[in-house]
Amino acid sequence: MAKAKPITRIESDRLNTPTDLDPADTKKIAEGLAILTSDLFALYIKTKNFHWHMSGPNFRDYHLLLDEQAEQIFAIVDDVAERARKIGGFALKSLGQAKTLTRVADNDAEYVSPLDMLKELRDDNKALTANMRELHEVTDEANDVSTTSLLEEWINQSEERTWFLYESTRNATDGGH
Repeated sequence: MAKAKPITRIESDRLNTPTDLDPADTKKIAEGLAILTSDLFALYIKTKNFHWHMSGPNFRDYHLLLDEQAEQIFAIVDDVAERARKIGGFALKSLGQAKTLTRVADNDAEYVSPLDMLKELRDDNKALTANMRELHEVTDEANDVSTTSLLEEWINQSEERTWFLYESTRNATDGGH
């Protein structure tokens, strides 16, 4: 009796988690989740940047608000990346990849006024919400109920961040820089 040859697998097959989702949908959803992970990392760093560089008469309130928002953003990063893996896709692999995928613009200015910080983050969170809604359409169409459900929660969180930032800037003046 001849000894059976060992089965050789393509290395990437080792990460191919079984799923009943269509492979083309899985690829599209995982790519969308990698972009979302990139956006979240960029928004987290920008939020922390503004948190660290906050100044002015509303310092404490804004400083704490941005810290809370950064924590919330960072808290979902792992869930987003792991969701891609759960459906057999790939998660974000590096900061370099994140930089190429993110839709959140950096702000490396030496000084940004407190209200400009809040307005910029408000707009970034609003755009993040819109981008998650687009991915939600993809996951819903693919019948990926779990990702769709998670996106609904993340959209709700992003809308709340946008709302808080909006209310913090409404009818305000930038008197304290």
